[in-house]
Amino acid sequence: MESATIERPDPTPEPAPAAEPTPRKRHRGKAFLATLLLLGVTLVVGSRAADIDAFTPVPQLLAFLPWLLAPTALALLLALLSRRWIGLTWGVVLLGVLAWYIEPYGKASEPNGPVLAEVRVLTSNVQFGRGTDALVKAVRRDRPDIVFVEECELTCSAKLRDTLGDLSGRTPDYPHRRSVEGYGSTGSVILSRYPLKSADPIPGSMGMPGAVADVEGHPVRLQLAHPMPPLPGQLDTWRRELGALRAYAAKDARTPTILAGDFNATQDHAAFRAILDTGMSDAARLTGQDRRPTWPSPTTPRIGVQIDHVLVSEEDFSAREVRFRKLSGTDHNAVTVDLALHRRG
Repeated sequence: MESATIERPDPTPEPAPAAEPTPRKRHRGKAFLATLLLLGVTLVVGSRAADIDAFTPVPQLLAFLPWLLAPTALALLLALLSRRWIGLTWGVVLLGVLAWYIEPYGKASEPNGPVLAEVRVLTSNVQFGRGTDALVKAVRRDRPDIVFVEECELTCSAKLRDTLGDLSGRTPDYPHRRSVEGYGSTGSVILSRYPLKSADPIPGSMGMPGAVADVEGHPVRLQLAHPMPPLPGQLDTWRRELGALRAYAAKDARTPTILAGDFNATQDHAAFRAILDTGMSDAARLTGQDRRPTWPSPTTPRIGVQIDHVLVSEEDFSAREVRFRKLSGTDHNAVTVDLALHRRG
């Protein structure tokens, strides 16, 4: 009797181990993020290099140009981890360009003629009048000769008149003033110890009064600056109102000029640099504080941007000292500048 042969099924073959992703595939996400960061920074830096303010969100990001070092450094790290050598080179070039443009804009030369008068100027955006009380205290402490106040609505304007102006007593601290009265952000005031002659305000979305001061026998043009912020959908208005300030600065190159206020622009905006190019100097630049933030005050001086400026005609004024003060109730720091008016050579 033959024995039966039992056939056994072949054992199931073990599945082959899955192939590990290549290093390039494994780091694809890092490389993609690095490219996005580099593209964004390049768009902003390219606009700065081309001397244009471009379109939203470029003008908003231009205000924070020095802070673009952070995303650029992150992109460099991601490119290094993903071994993307093109990204590394790209990032290094961007860092170099950023470092170049972070340097102060414009020359820092000052006139060397004899000093005719010393003038202390203070500018403050009091945020819809909320910082008025703090401003009054700052004015009494610093005793500036000329005060520029932005967003000084009707209540603010009345308080300045009653406490510092021509209704404050027999010998008011600031007997002379020019103002554009308005609600919310539209009101602005210039207070002065010096006699003032009327000058037409610059038309704008917010009040921008002007005057001519008699500073110890020397005429000095005064203009408050408060153009529209570069909000999405409002860039044309922002450019137009900064352009009006530029036209004012360029109109009279012979008379000493002080142009002060909340410009809603920094030295990294082409429209602001165009004002400087008419022959104006930023007092903060003259004292080496051109990157000191003034807004938003809760995060200054560590984080913020410098949009509050005191500009002076470069052939007439030197700046001795600039001080930045936090005022309660407002998101802007006040800027106080000690100026010297020189005789032109």
